[in-house]
Amino acid sequence: MPTLTKLYTMQEASEHNTKDDCWVVIDGKVYDVSSYLDEHPGGDDVVLVATGRDATDDFEDAGHSEEAKDLMQTFCIGELDTSSSAIPELEISSKKQTDYAQKLMDFTTQYWVVPVAVVGVSVVVGFLYLRKK
Repeated sequence: MPTLTKLYTMQEASEHNTKDDCWVVIDGKVYDVSSYLDEHPGGDDVVLVATGRDATDDFEDAGHSEEAKDLMQTFCIGELDTSSSAIPELEISSKKQTDYAQKLMDFTTQYWVVPVAVVGVSVVVGFLYLRKK
C-alpha cells in the first residue's frame, strides 16, 4: 500500500518557527526538526533563521555530510505544495509598506496646520524685520 504524502504550504511551514515547534523546508520537503534543535551542531539559532522560507541553499552551503542528510529524512513530515504561489515574506513586506504609507498620509492630513503655521510665522517675522529697516 503506497504511503500518502502530506502537502504543506510555505505559509503553514512558516507558522512553525519557534524552538518548541520548528519546521524547515529543504529540497521541496518539509521537516519538523523541533526535537533535534538542541542536538544540532550549529546551534538552534541557525535552524530557526531558516524557517518560513526555502532553506535548501543554506543547507547545502553548510556542507552537511551524507550522515546528516540520512538523519534529516527521519524528520520529514511531508512535501511542499508548489501549487501555492504565496510567499509569506513578500506578503508581510507589502502589508508593512502599505501600513507605513497609510500612516504617513494620515499624519500629513492631520497635521497640515503645523507647517502652515511655521510658514505664517516666518512671513510675519520677515515682514516685521524688513519694516524696521
